[in-house]
Amino acid sequence: MRKYRKKKGPVTSKKIISNGITFRSRLESYMYEALLNAGIESEYESKSYELLSGFDCRIDCYERQGNGKGEFKNRGNKKILGMKYTPDFIGEGFIIECKGRANDAFPIRWKIFKKYVNYNLRGVKLYKPQNQKECDETVKLILGNRKI
Repeated sequence: MRKYRKKKGPVTSKKIISNGITFRSRLESYMYEALLNAGIESEYESKSYELLSGFDCRIDCYERQGNGKGEFKNRGNKKILGMKYTPDFIGEGFIIECKGRANDAFPIRWKIFKKYVNYNLRGVKLYKPQNQKECDETVKLILGNRKI
């Protein structure tokens, strides 16, 4: 009898094309359709926010490459790139990040983005639906927050 193992490694999502837009996952495509059907205007991946600006690292820093491979050597004394964040959907008073299964780097980036929004984007509500039911709930919450 054969034993089947779960796949290991990064989770990859299937890209979906809808209305001429290439979405990175089926969940993003579903969220787009839900917003469209509810008459909620939004833009898909239209803006990036700089969470941390780049800088010149002027110290010696002995390490392997970021993926843990390569030689243990001095990788300091060079330009360090900044950290940006591009949410999935931006609309009037809301930002939506659809996230089915997060990778290991996402939680810290999301936490930093929440801090950025807290101090720089007053009056904006964040939503992070992880399945279709939560996408539907997000639409209801956005519609409930609108002033008539």
